Amino acid sequence: MKVKTNGIELNCTVEGPEDGPVVVMSHSLASSHRMWDSQMPVLTDYRVYRFDTRGHGDSDAPDGPYSLDMLADDARGLLDALGLEKVHFVGLSMGGMIGQMLAIKYPEVLLSATLCATSSRMPKEAWPAWQERIDTATAQGMDILVDGTMERWFTDGFISTNESAIAPIRELVRSTTVQGYTSCIGAIMKLDITDRLTSIDLPTLVIAGENDESTPLAANEAIHHAIAGSEFLPVPNAKHFVNIEQSKVVNDALSRFLADQINGKAQTPE
Repeated sequence: MKVKTNGIELNCTVEGPEDGPVVVMSHSLASSHRMWDSQMPVLTDYRVYRFDTRGHGDSDAPDGPYSLDMLADDARGLLDALGLEKVHFVGLSMGGMIGQMLAIKYPEVLLSATLCATSSRMPKEAWPAWQERIDTATAQGMDILVDGTMERWFTDGFISTNESAIAPIRELVRSTTVQGYTSCIGAIMKLDITDRLTSIDLPTLVIAGENDESTPLAANEAIHHAIAGSEFLPVPNAKHFVNIEQSKVVNDALSRFLADQINGKAQTPE
């Protein structure tokens, strides 16, 4: 369904029982809500809302520039439009960045946050690589970026033996609008919120692939250390799309974490 928020329309899917605890899921750059398909089998007891970020999937792709504040405001507006007062938020990469911004700006709407393969700061030394992707997409379209993106998101072994899992993700990258891709990169490049994470007082689970080059283990650890009482799960044999490459590990951790929040189990600060 299409939901009006912050001057645009976002595409959102809804699954699960109407009276179930509410989970909202946010995807990565150059993807869509479909990247969470592997998690849906363990979320059947939840009311799950998966939305496409502006510029992605079936959501509007207005002209840029975009900012992470804007993307967080989109998400907050989505919750308001859907009448969702408090939710468990799950985000990967750019989706995890949106989750962090929500927790900083609008903590009253979150019950918990699961932040996967993400970062709270984009170092300036990474900017040339991001700019190169902007230039390539602008000049040649998204097709040329597909193979390189798969190599950053999945280990070589997974790519060579799991084409049925890789093929739909290839198509998500290919079908992302150039406008959405480049404008969201512009938002990601300016990310620098590590110091602001100390204000978050929210049950938080941070999950990271140990082989991730896009958002390295250290970047995820920095989020974990900044958010008091957060949990941290490094996952072996996984790159960026840890939720697909090691879906059982992620699903077990997510299921347990959400159940702990619903059952009122407090986190133990480290």
